Amino acid sequence: MLIFGQLIRKVVVQRPVPDYLRPGLKILFVGFNPSLRSAEVGHHYANPNNRFWTIIYRAGLTTRKYLPQEDHRLLELGYGFTNIVERPTRAASDITGDEYRVGRQALKSKVQIYRPQLVCFVGKGVYREYSGERQIDWGLQANSIVEGVKDFVAPSSSGLVRIPLDEVVAIYREITQLIT
Repeated sequence: MLIFGQLIRKVVVQRPVPDYLRPGLKILFVGFNPSLRSAEVGHHYANPNNRFWTIIYRAGLTTRKYLPQEDHRLLELGYGFTNIVERPTRAASDITGDEYRVGRQALKSKVQIYRPQLVCFVGKGVYREYSGERQIDWGLQANSIVEGVKDFVAPSSSGLVRIPLDEVVAIYREITQLIT
C-alpha cells in the first residue's frame, strides 16, 4: 500500500538567471554557472552557503551587504553579472566541454560588446575555461583576453572553498585599486 506522501515529489521550478550587463561597467563578475538555488529564485549567488555578498561587502566594493534578490541593483554601482555557462547545475563538474566551448565564445562576445573596465572571474576554474591558461595566480592577470579590459582572478565564493574568508576578502580588496 502506498502512502499519499510517498507520491508527492518536490518540483523545483527553474528560472533563468539573467545577465546584468550594460556598456561601461566598472566590474563584470563572471561565475561558472547558476547554482540550482539561483535557478529556483532567479538571482545570482543565491545559495545560502555562497559567501559572495559578504565578500564584496567586506572587501569594500559595496557600502552594505546586499541580498541575492538585489543583484540587479549592483548595476547602479557599475557592477554586472554573467556566467560562462547558462545552465544551472548542482556542481561545476556537471558542465560539459561543449557547454564550455559555447560559453567561452559567448562570454568573449559579451566582454567585447560591453567593455567593462575589469572582468572578475569568480574562481580560477572559470578563468581557466575562458582563457585556456593552466598556470593562474590570484589577482590581475598580466595579459587580457580582450584588449583594454583587465582580467582579474579571485577565489570562488562557494562555501566549499577552503581558503579562509579573510584571505579571500583581501584578494577581492585588490579590485578597489584597479577600478575608477
